[in-house]
Amino acid sequence: MFYLYVRVVKARDLPPNPVSGSCDPYVEVKLGNYKGKTQHFEKKPNPLWNQVFAFSKDKLQSSILEVFLRDREMVGRDDYIGKVIFDMHEVPTRVPPDSPLAPQWYRLEDRRGETKLKGEVMLAVWMGTQADEAFPDSWHSDAASVHGEGVYNVRSKVYVSPKLWYLRVNVIEAQDVEPHDKTQQPQVFVKAQVGNQVLKTKLCPTKTPNPLWNEDLLFVAAEPFEEQLVLTLENRVAPSKDETVGRIVLPLHTFEKRMDHRTIHSKWFNMEKFGFGVLEADKRHEQKFSSRIHLRVCLEGGYHVMDESTMYISDQRPTSKQLWKQPIGLLEVGILSAQGVQQMKTKDGRGATDAYCVRTRTILDSFNPKWNEQYTWEVYDPSTVITLGVFDNNHLGSNDGGKNDVLQPSGLKKMGELHLAVRFTCLSLAHMIYLYGQPLLPKMHYLHPFTVNQVDSLRFQAMRIVATRLGRAEPPLRKEVVEYMIDVDSHMWSMRRSKANFFRVVSLFSGMMSISKWIGEVCQWKNPVTTVLVHVLFFILVCYPELILPTVFLYMFLIGVWNFRFRPRNPPHMDTKLSWAEAVAADELDEEFDTFPTTKAQDVVRMRYDRLRSVAGRIQTVVGDIATQGERFQGLLSWRDPRATSLFVMFCFVVAVALYITPFKMVALVAGLLWLRHPKFRSKLPSVPSNFFRRLPSRADSML
Repeated sequence: MFYLYVRVVKARDLPPNPVSGSCDPYVEVKLGNYKGKTQHFEKKPNPLWNQVFAFSKDKLQSSILEVFLRDREMVGRDDYIGKVIFDMHEVPTRVPPDSPLAPQWYRLEDRRGETKLKGEVMLAVWMGTQADEAFPDSWHSDAASVHGEGVYNVRSKVYVSPKLWYLRVNVIEAQDVEPHDKTQQPQVFVKAQVGNQVLKTKLCPTKTPNPLWNEDLLFVAAEPFEEQLVLTLENRVAPSKDETVGRIVLPLHTFEKRMDHRTIHSKWFNMEKFGFGVLEADKRHEQKFSSRIHLRVCLEGGYHVMDESTMYISDQRPTSKQLWKQPIGLLEVGILSAQGVQQMKTKDGRGATDAYCVRTRTILDSFNPKWNEQYTWEVYDPSTVITLGVFDNNHLGSNDGGKNDVLQPSGLKKMGELHLAVRFTCLSLAHMIYLYGQPLLPKMHYLHPFTVNQVDSLRFQAMRIVATRLGRAEPPLRKEVVEYMIDVDSHMWSMRRSKANFFRVVSLFSGMMSISKWIGEVCQWKNPVTTVLVHVLFFILVCYPELILPTVFLYMFLIGVWNFRFRPRNPPHMDTKLSWAEAVAADELDEEFDTFPTTKAQDVVRMRYDRLRSVAGRIQTVVGDIATQGERFQGLLSWRDPRATSLFVMFCFVVAVALYITPFKMVALVAGLLWLRHPKFRSKLPSVPSNFFRRLPSRADSML
């Protein structure tokens, strides 16, 4: 994309205002209907701006570029100082890596362009592309209506996610715990806090001044370490009352960073008596008896801190950079444009959208924005997932600005199309193939794994930290944008997602069901030719059992080669049918977008609760049926039904003796022929084994 660049460097010898005797100059660059202004300086006849203006060539509305110098007035119209005019046909073209165009001094002219006035302005005008080094920090005609600090909110930026660590606090024991009531033995627990994260150990089961816990508490911390580890000893005075008997504050940067599973040396720390140094400020330097706590604290660098959905993540590297492996390739993504973007808000009585693709520059008032920006990432694993989202910029020119409209609970609606150019350059094919046999996550996740509850809790804390840190960048990346990109609500209940996952399971077993149906048709002799061929194949496999495994793998090879013709030609994208978004009811979608805890009326909540009970009842029935069938298998040998178990035990003994004296090929041949027998030799009633199995007892009759 080509742009007309205008660099306004500085001015000199500007004439003072005859009334005020001073000059408050600023520059206005005008091209057709587009106007850009520099900052004004008070009482400065030789101002320095060094600001660049960029006008899209596709939207050029004039063949003349006008640069005005004006004197700002507090009351009335700004005074005219002079102007410089450029013919667009005479503007030179510069393409990097050419050297920057040298600015020149231009004499100011009067309104008609006939007379030279006092004062000069230094300018550089050229035609260039987005590859120009002046482009990122320039004023854009695509956002001409944005002024002041709002300009920073429309520029393209690359945000670096904060470096996250797991903080492991192993609380071993404490000594000499002294409660406020000296007549009672203390029963204490430890409360640890890092920022907004608060965890507690279990209550010591015995009342003792030397309690023992040996518990691990896990936190998420981000560099630079701004929070501190605050530990307090709490004494359980009553079932609903605790008193603080000791406190200590430890900076995070003092703890050792661990790259593997080696043991960290433990340390004793002296606790400050609660209130000491605050309520007793005059006694803070006195030597007083204090409790001690035994800790083993470290920052875990061998884990990857989960801050995204556990089903697909954009990075698998451990925290410690020393453990990073070489990249396998380079991913280049060109975000070209979007088409058919929907209206997200109203400006001056008309629909508008200020679109950006995280995190390109913002294109104002356009339903077909063009960015044409390129981003590059090093890829460390072939399972890496990249997520792109288009958002409406709703905080231009102000700091509050409201929320970005991410999704609407009004149903499925096509929000437009995104035009991308994607290229992946593989640095080493052998290295990539090697990675397919390696663990997805760093080895610490397998040597010392976290529990499911710990993973969920730590992921939630990591998401909050990432959203907070990126919200402090300039321009800020809004919290709702970060949460949407990392799918923070993926664990919340959704009727739509539940249906989609159910049909995913059905689709998963559809192949097995098709094979079962085909085998049933073979057994029923629906196609005699096919059944005869199956008999021939069965005889061959029985006579030559060593051909079974080669035949299975050859069959899978042929299926893979056959499906090669139907391989996906494009990268996968959001599938509305798979997501069950096309047939979702309005109330189900409204429930999905409801806050947690809910803010809906009591009648709506009661209706949704009853619906959830109905769904859960069906799930409960299915789970009970599965448990019943499993308990019937156990009932074969549990002697709960003595007659059934006796019959089964005798049957097993007879079969064992028969198999010992009968060749296996003969047994397999007879069993196969019996299974493939003609329907004339079959009964429509259930088989004897099925009848026997259904009569076996389960524990369903023992449940209330």
